[in-house]
Amino acid sequence: MNRLKLFTALLASVCASAAFAQSHGPVEVSGAVQQDVLGSLRNVKPNPADYRKMKPRAEHDLPLPHVPDNQRDGAVQGSGSQTIFAPVAGSNVLGVGNGFPGFTVQYAPPDTVGAVGATQFVQVVNTGMAVFDKATKNKVLGPVPTSSLWAGFGGGCQTNNDGDATVVYDKAANRWVVSQFSVSTTPYLQCVAVSQTSDATGAWNRYAFSYGNSAFPDYPKTGVWPDGYYTTFNIFNNGSTWGGAKLCAYDRTAMLSGAPATQQCFQLSTAYGGVLPADLDGVTAPPAGAPNYMLNFGSNSLNLWKFHVNWTTPASSTLTGPTSIPVAAFAAACNGGACIPQSGVNQKLDSLADRLMYRLAYRNFTGTGAHESLVVTHSVNPNGSSKNPKQQSAAVRWYEIRNPGGTPTVFQQSTFAPDASFRWMGSIAMDKQGNAALGYSVSSSTLKPSVRYTGRLATDPLNTMQAETTIIAGGGSQTGSNLSRWGDYSAMTVDPVDDCTFWYTTEYLTANGAFNWSTRIGSFKFSGCN
Repeated sequence: MNRLKLFTALLASVCASAAFAQSHGPVEVSGAVQQDVLGSLRNVKPNPADYRKMKPRAEHDLPLPHVPDNQRDGAVQGSGSQTIFAPVAGSNVLGVGNGFPGFTVQYAPPDTVGAVGATQFVQVVNTGMAVFDKATKNKVLGPVPTSSLWAGFGGGCQTNNDGDATVVYDKAANRWVVSQFSVSTTPYLQCVAVSQTSDATGAWNRYAFSYGNSAFPDYPKTGVWPDGYYTTFNIFNNGSTWGGAKLCAYDRTAMLSGAPATQQCFQLSTAYGGVLPADLDGVTAPPAGAPNYMLNFGSNSLNLWKFHVNWTTPASSTLTGPTSIPVAAFAAACNGGACIPQSGVNQKLDSLADRLMYRLAYRNFTGTGAHESLVVTHSVNPNGSSKNPKQQSAAVRWYEIRNPGGTPTVFQQSTFAPDASFRWMGSIAMDKQGNAALGYSVSSSTLKPSVRYTGRLATDPLNTMQAETTIIAGGGSQTGSNLSRWGDYSAMTVDPVDDCTFWYTTEYLTANGAFNWSTRIGSFKFSGCN
């Protein structure tokens, strides 16, 4: 009987492994189709016409997983526990967008993203970028078209300025990594530039990676890891039909030196989309040989993959998972679509609740209570149902996942909904002490879209955030041109020098309109973090 049970268990395991093996294809290996060096970004003469090169394109929504839309949220934090204030706000300044000298808004949404480095803050929006002095927040370069990074490179990376850009800071190497796609022409490309120093205005190593003529690589997101720069895509076949997520790694070591580089990718089935790669924060690297952790959400769950790349023997690279991590019940805000109200107008904003929000921030804590931690957010409906207009709302669900390298568990989670206003488009990170900061947009029928943040000390009661603070109150609502898209993302990053100061950037409007978005860059820290 015991042998029969053992055989049955082994058979079930083999069947499960076979089923898992079919959840993604074999590793795909290819070299960069183009590569060179830009001597100095500060010496590039920007071409204002490049801002207008991005062709209008449909913003693709993801097919939601089978998330029940009629269940109450299982992790709502009310206002009762918010008795203390979030991190003390520092100064904040106007970022690239409407009102920023030298920049004219021509597209929406801005896809606002930014990162903080040793001495600079780099912000990138759709079609444009700027470099700021970290200490003074004064502009030191820009705005310039993002494609300026590929001036003289040739091909789609130079010719097209298509946006969907990201910027991250490689803290271990003190380098910047900026990427954006080229999709106005084929082959579809991901254009990746790695700075040669911590000065973003200086020299860059430049690469172009191809995804062929039919697999449109939408919504790329980047994470830094010791063995690679990991990037995830939502693939749309022929630009229209959902094709599943693609998970890729670029050879970081080669790109830091400007050597020829390859990429390795795994294509997931159409059951999975909106996957984020882990992005390393802090001074402590992951355990030796640790894979990059990748995450998306399912029905009342998170799905975790482990991508272990082998640059010497690509056939030995592995993608394992997904491991399903149960979380408190939730329903997607607006059922994944547009229902965010704004003051004074009837036009609703898109929740982008069909995906996790950028970044998936990783940190390896050492010393007493050492642990690995991942934090991430997405937008949910704290009232449970989006089909009943009276029950529509939006709030930021956040998680801290521990032990991702072993058996991952939810250490804490909460839905931040202190009042009836709609909160969405969040981004979260942790400082070196384990304190967290969460930034987001907030709007309602009596409130114009504004920028706020909250936070928690590592010693606070689990599953709670403190009171919120306003970075800037919006002066306008988005209206006209049938424009509902907002975001599509924001960015919370941590200063690599003190490992305490949070930097947050996202969009807002100063007056009602359609293509008149502005962005803000704010910084703040907990007073006890030194």
